[in-house]
Amino acid sequence: MTDYKKNLGIKESTSIVISRIIGSGIFRTPAPIMALVGCTSLFGLVWVLGGIITIFGAVIYAELTAMIPKSGGPYVFLKEAYGPYIAFLRGWAMFFVSETASIVAVALVFTEFINAIFEIITGSPFGLLPTFLLSLSTIWTLTTINLFGVKISGKFQVVFGATKVIAVGGIIGITLTGFSTGNIGHFSDPFWPEEFGWPTILAIGAALRYSFFAFSGWEGATYMAEEVKDPGKTLPLSLFLGISGIMILYLGANIGYIYQLDVETIKQNKWVATKAIEVVLGASGGILISIAVAINAFGNISTQILCKGRAWHAMARDGLFFDNFKKLHPTYATPNNALIGQGIWATVLLVGAVTSTYYQSGPNSNNAYETIIDFFSATSTIFNLFTFGSIYILRKKLPDNKRPYKAFLYPWSMIIVLILYFSFLVLTLITALIPSIIGIALTATGTIYYSMKIKNK
Repeated sequence: MTDYKKNLGIKESTSIVISRIIGSGIFRTPAPIMALVGCTSLFGLVWVLGGIITIFGAVIYAELTAMIPKSGGPYVFLKEAYGPYIAFLRGWAMFFVSETASIVAVALVFTEFINAIFEIITGSPFGLLPTFLLSLSTIWTLTTINLFGVKISGKFQVVFGATKVIAVGGIIGITLTGFSTGNIGHFSDPFWPEEFGWPTILAIGAALRYSFFAFSGWEGATYMAEEVKDPGKTLPLSLFLGISGIMILYLGANIGYIYQLDVETIKQNKWVATKAIEVVLGASGGILISIAVAINAFGNISTQILCKGRAWHAMARDGLFFDNFKKLHPTYATPNNALIGQGIWATVLLVGAVTSTYYQSGPNSNNAYETIIDFFSATSTIFNLFTFGSIYILRKKLPDNKRPYKAFLYPWSMIIVLILYFSFLVLTLITALIPSIIGIALTATGTIYYSMKIKNK
């Protein structure tokens, strides 16, 4: 039987964390966040809350992954804590709702920034059909690359991880040093909402969907634990190095955006990074930053494809998913069947997102990105609550297991993240009910498959 090869060190693991987080969020989500909250104070609050929850979540994951260094990410922790059914449903939801949909969302952002370049050059954007075709070819090109071994993919992540840091750093440097175009008054106009009530709370909750998406992916290296050297030490360290660096970059980028663009301009420009650089450097600067952001998104898609295929393989290896997914390629030791299956379902979701956008907004709309995020936010949150809670169960269930790292401020770190995530879930169900129901319904269909699978064993 073919086993995974341990080809990933701290450099590759940290690059995976960085590449998984920096994809589309910091370049694309500021616009919908500002459109929802409408002022700089709440805009900042949404980003701070997203960052705080990310930190507390990483603290918990660091203990879990150091104690159980197996490939598959949250699926592994849930199986150990709750048994196979909950773990299976999470994996089913990951495949059919949240994680594969995230690949599609970033592929759409990659296409949007190519579209931004096209619009700067020609004066008009292209429509939904070119968006679909370019997103589709991107997904399948990167799926193909990931079929040829983790060593090649790991080096790919290092290159793209460095590119992402340079790109965001460049945005910060250019926007904060553009004194002739920047305006400190943007930070206070408006600073507070016109009134603060229940609609404001709902707006914050809805905006958090996009902040969470911008920070999502920090757990990416845990999906590949069996391919990491000394995972008990390497994985927690890579989480903290990657996330702390990202927090600094995100803070700087958002300050730069507001310094260059007023609130109304941020609301109206989906390509905020491109617009901010264009203000400072003109059209040529907009083209350059759009190319940089597109490269970042491209690298993030590759990282997602690389990491998530390991989860489907882990489930199949345990007899809880499609049998063909449990095979590793005899030469490259990669879960190629799982990767190809993931690509097929991503194609289905892409068709659904583009079709839905067409009927809602017309052939020239670019709202497929928001459609995808609304679709999987509630489902992801439900299983994140289960995952964060598993640290309590496993401390009771496996008290004698070695824990190379123990969660900082436990149990308060767990309690805080559970309260915040539960509040977010309630607000998401209120503000995106129909997409949430669709995602939950797709997850529930897993019960039928699970029953048939267990019955046939």
